[in-house]
Amino acid sequence: TKIMTLLLSYEALQSGRISWDEETVVSQKAWETGGSQMFLEIGDKVTVGDLITGIAVVSANDGCVAIAEHLYGSEAIFVQEMNKKAAELGLKNTKFQNSSGLPHPDHYTTAEDLAVISRYLIKNFPEYLKLHKQTEFTYNDIVQYNLNPLLGRYTGADGLKTGHTTEAGHCLVGTAAQEGLRFITV
Repeated sequence: TKIMTLLLSYEALQSGRISWDEETVVSQKAWETGGSQMFLEIGDKVTVGDLITGIAVVSANDGCVAIAEHLYGSEAIFVQEMNKKAAELGLKNTKFQNSSGLPHPDHYTTAEDLAVISRYLIKNFPEYLKLHKQTEFTYNDIVQYNLNPLLGRYTGADGLKTGHTTEAGHCLVGTAAQEGLRFITV
């Protein structure tokens, strides 16, 4: 889910709809979002760059809601755009209900669809892989670490996203480049 959230964020950056240094104000809804966080506070002014980095490196659910609201005014409208993009990519077994991937009975995807989303992101936005391979991120004086077990252990590993929910268990979309070849594993 966060890969799609980042993909839409990267598209907005590329088109000039938003800028890296642009600030947004954190809402109560973003602050209330549970799970992995970058520990945003209500009313914080945070840059788009910090939100995107927090999502890419530490899976910040609060950052997902904040960027969704910044881009489309509400998470609900952002989710419509996520599902629209999924349809454009030909995904037949994916439906989003939120921007973070937190459990919902009608929120689902498959390993194959995640590979398609990941391939599209890597092909169209390779410059952002530098975020996904960061091993740590500090926001508000809180240092957090990227949980991708491939980083620093597998030659060429540079992303992409980890995840965990009780329902799905531990998940990993890993990617690495070696000898001119790009590998994606889900």
